[in-house]
Amino acid sequence: MTANFTGPLEDRMAIREVLETYADAVNRVDEQLWASLWVKDSHWDLSHYPELGIVEGKEAIVKLWREAMPSYPKLSFFVGIGAILIDGDRADARVYVSEVYEEPGTLKDKRARACYNDKLVKRGGQWFLQSRNFTIIHQS
Repeated sequence: MTANFTGPLEDRMAIREVLETYADAVNRVDEQLWASLWVKDSHWDLSHYPELGIVEGKEAIVKLWREAMPSYPKLSFFVGIGAILIDGDRADARVYVSEVYEEPGTLKDKRARACYNDKLVKRGGQWFLQSRNFTIIHQS
């Protein structure tokens, strides 16, 4: 275990599975699976994109995702886990993202490297996303 990965191995694996399932659901545009990863009182900070801003609550988050996904029919989304820090039934995670997609309107390939700083909660023995804060590292 390193300073970037703390807490019980079983919980770290469960959190990794949440984060990797998120990527799988994005790639397959599986709204039901994607939505199942969030708690009701969730928060998604997309303020790097001023037109999206900060979204509060699972219902609003899922609505935004549902409306956005048709604009990205060729999206390829992968994650790399940089940190998982567990404190009881709460955890912080740092997740690096690589996206390749066709830009709506121009149909040009776009690439983005980004980072999510996440907060997760364990409820009923299962881990869920409570907060995601998105920051672009590089985009072309």
